[in-house]
Amino acid sequence: MADHNALPLVVLTEHFARLPGIGMKTAERLAYYMISRSHEEIDSFADALRAAKKEIRYCSCCQNLTDREICPICDDDRREHDVICVVEGPKDVSAFERTNEYNGVYHVLHGLISPIDGVMPDQLKIRELLARIQKGNVKEVIMATNPTVEGDATAMYIARLLKPMDITVTRLAFGLPVGGILEYADEVTLYKSLHNRSEM
Repeated sequence: MADHNALPLVVLTEHFARLPGIGMKTAERLAYYMISRSHEEIDSFADALRAAKKEIRYCSCCQNLTDREICPICDDDRREHDVICVVEGPKDVSAFERTNEYNGVYHVLHGLISPIDGVMPDQLKIRELLARIQKGNVKEVIMATNPTVEGDATAMYIARLLKPMDITVTRLAFGLPVGGILEYADEVTLYKSLHNRSEM
């Protein structure tokens, strides 16, 4: 940002620029927008950020983000708890829920195995998935990681761990382009992928 700008505005812009997908021009636009708001609006925005950080936690069952001990999906008796859809992040859960076609439950890994980025299996929520399955009553695990090198490697790694447990492990039949991102897929594509999944 130019030197003529007030230091607090520069600092605010730099904070916005640290957000994913936000460049300096967008960050500057957001900073100008925020300082044009009333004190009440800014206080409300800050309170919402603090409350989200303080109250949101991992569901003790599926590791999705929730403000309760167990998320509403895991707590729903109408869901098929013997089918677990394994996804990379919370946004993928939202994508599948928008299809209104999947009635099982989820497990959120919070990342993908990527040695080049320093992300190893023990940094993901794989241990929690195995503990869930060892309790019994799971008949199918759907690997719904993105069709990327990291997504495929993670799916294969988990499938190998589950093989001795005598559980059906399936992979989405991707109607998605290779390298595509689940959260941006439309509902019909996700439904087709889910419906035509194949065993690993």
